[in-house]
Amino acid sequence: MSKEKSPRNKTINTSIESGKAYLDRCITIDGFVNDISRILDKTILGDSLETLKYIPKESVDLIIADPPYNLTKKYNTKTFSKKSKDEYEKYTRKWLSLVMPILKPNGSIYVCCDWETSIIIGSVLDDYFKIQNRITWQREKGRGAKQNWKNGMEDIWFATKSNEYTFNLDAVKVRKKVMAPYRVNGTPKDWEETKHGNFRDTCPSNFWDDITIPFWSMPENTAHPTQKPEKLIAKMILASSNENDIVFDPFLGSGTTSVVAKKLNRHYFGIERDKQFCIWAEQRLEMANTNKNIQGYIDGVFWDRNLLSRKNNK
Repeated sequence: MSKEKSPRNKTINTSIESGKAYLDRCITIDGFVNDISRILDKTILGDSLETLKYIPKESVDLIIADPPYNLTKKYNTKTFSKKSKDEYEKYTRKWLSLVMPILKPNGSIYVCCDWETSIIIGSVLDDYFKIQNRITWQREKGRGAKQNWKNGMEDIWFATKSNEYTFNLDAVKVRKKVMAPYRVNGTPKDWEETKHGNFRDTCPSNFWDDITIPFWSMPENTAHPTQKPEKLIAKMILASSNENDIVFDPFLGSGTTSVVAKKLNRHYFGIERDKQFCIWAEQRLEMANTNKNIQGYIDGVFWDRNLLSRKNNK
């Protein structure tokens, strides 16, 4: 007998049988798409390496890609097998060569990876795009190792198609607590005094240590083995796109990119080959109709971790 889930456990784990209505909302593509509006705000069920060739050229403003890391990992019914470095480089080059034509001339791309695949991805990415930065973000969860350092970081490569691109600095500033308030003539200097404390909105760096990995009591959590946090994706979308722009994810997984794009008033579409994950993506998109909250992002500001004790992120 299966163990009954706690009422506080919000993990999305809808089965294929129970989620047929969500799966029916997904589309498949078997030919060239002449009109991008046909696939906007949709979840595409299919293999990215086959489907990408049907997407119109220069049709999307932002690509957020979270390809399989070079690890043997089971994704529901399918397994990605660890490859040699040469094989993984060929795999990376294949999908990057397919997404590059889809991006608009002033578009941006972010690629998620671990430290080991980062070495390969960064090198290949440089052949197709203009690399602007490498972001490192801290995962507060992970297993320790007896003979090595615990892997607590992951990378995100930020690149653009040209030197003309969107970057909304004010949209991604981080609110931090002011430890030593400085005043000029009794007035706060570059910080704000509130009833909740003293804060300063600072320019974001390429090290992000304010991310919380989804866990069982968070509404965004699914049973996907490598789900990215909504807050993580929100930083990229807000920085590198504008409202009504088109955001695309070629490895959609449980739908985080599409969900966050919807919450932030962008158009979206993504490709996912697993029916189970497509169901969770569509279920989350439905939930986003009534709940547009993003954990850690309140009042148009990214709050540093643990600074929201007096804020209610319902």
